Amino acid sequence: MLTPSDLQAIGLTLQVATLTTAILLVLGVPLAWWLARSRSAWSRPVGALVSIPLVLPPSVLGFYLLVLMGPNGPVGELTQALGLGVLTFSFTGLVIASVFYSLPFMVQPVLNSMQQLGERPLEAAASLRASKLDTFFSVVLPLCRPGLVTGIIMSFAHTVGEFGVVLMVGG
Repeated sequence: MLTPSDLQAIGLTLQVATLTTAILLVLGVPLAWWLARSRSAWSRPVGALVSIPLVLPPSVLGFYLLVLMGPNGPVGELTQALGLGVLTFSFTGLVIASVFYSLPFMVQPVLNSMQQLGERPLEAAASLRASKLDTFFSVVLPLCRPGLVTGIIMSFAHTVGEFGVVLMVGG
C-alpha cells in the first residue's frame, strides 16, 4: 500500500516529467531543426552543448547546476535581483534542471529524423509556394513523427528516472 507521501512523490515526479517534456517539445524541436538545417559556425558548438548531459555524470551536472542557480551563482543572483528568488530546492529549479538534463534525449532523435528527411519534400513544398512555417508544420513535422514520438518517450522516461540532478538541485 502506498502512503500519502509516496503518492505525493509520484505525483511530483509525473508533474516534473510532463512539464519538462512539454518544454522540451517547444524548445527542442526548433533547436533540432536549426541544427539540421544551419550552416552557421555556431551549430557545432551548440550541438556539443546539447550533448553535454550525455557525457557528464548526473551528480556532476547537478552540482554545476546547483552552483549556477544557487544564491551566490550567476543565475541565482540574477533571479534574486529580478525578485524571483532562488531556483534551487524549488519546483521551478527542478524543471529547469530536468529540461537541461533531458535536452539531448529530445533533440537527438528529432535531429536524426530531420537529417534523414532530405531535400525533396522541402523542394516540393517550395514549388507549391508553401511558406517556411507552413512547410515546417505541414511537411517536416508529419514526416518526422517517429523521431518526435521517440523524443517524447525518451525525454519523459529520462526525466522520471533521473536521480543525481534531482538530488542536487531539488534537495
